Amino acid sequence: MIEPATQNDLSAFFESLTQAPRSALLLDYDGTLAPFQVDRDKASPYPGVTAALQEILSTTRTQVFIVTGRKTDDIVSLLGVYPYPVIWGLHGAQRRNPNGAVEMACVDEDLVQGLMEADGWLQAQSLRQWAEFKPGSIAVHWRGRSEKEAADIRRQVLLGWSRIAQRRNVELLEFDGGIELRAAGPDKGDAVREILQQLDPGTPVAYLGDDKTDERAFLALEGRGVRVLVRPEWRETAADIWIKPPDELLDFLGKWQQASQYKQPRATSTHKVTIK
Repeated sequence: MIEPATQNDLSAFFESLTQAPRSALLLDYDGTLAPFQVDRDKASPYPGVTAALQEILSTTRTQVFIVTGRKTDDIVSLLGVYPYPVIWGLHGAQRRNPNGAVEMACVDEDLVQGLMEADGWLQAQSLRQWAEFKPGSIAVHWRGRSEKEAADIRRQVLLGWSRIAQRRNVELLEFDGGIELRAAGPDKGDAVREILQQLDPGTPVAYLGDDKTDERAFLALEGRGVRVLVRPEWRETAADIWIKPPDELLDFLGKWQQASQYKQPRATSTHKVTIK
């Protein structure tokens, strides 16, 4: 939760938003803006989050970025806001611009071979039904399984895929409820660093995330912005602040909207004021 001293720092940060000509809000999706779902296609945002983000997009000087492990198209269909924010998908390997153009990091031959081997191994172990196939990666999910089943699947996948990772230029990336085999880079930290390069040095920035994969983003933002851990339970983190969804998340987004909204020009009074 937010300690009093940290609350003071956060208040000062929101005050800086009122004066800044531009700000940047970087957001993870699953576990941060939306509760985890066994059926990933049904992972809609927490009630009120879409409306809060729509207000920020429509009425403030903030540029919104989504930084997620999902494909960018997933976010467009789930988030439900317009205009679309810039979306960094696949942990930074894919970027969707507001005009709909999608850029993808190059997939080298070593990764292609590693993914083929990983898929073949899943089939041989009868684990393919738990897999999600993305451009440039394969993720195995065990969310919704019993604790023992999840531990067994994790142990089995690590055993088989670790051998592939040793032979190929790929990495095993663990996240809450699963593990992914992907290229060794880029990652969420790389996405954050590229976003920061596009901003003026004095631009207020915040990153909100929940997962182990968001730690790379938190580290990339160190000394440059506010890092917010969003999850029901505390865990060790590089973030500066911990808030619980959905209520504290909605409160944070509401304060952001109020602090960074477009200023209305002051009306010029034509009435003469008499001072007695």
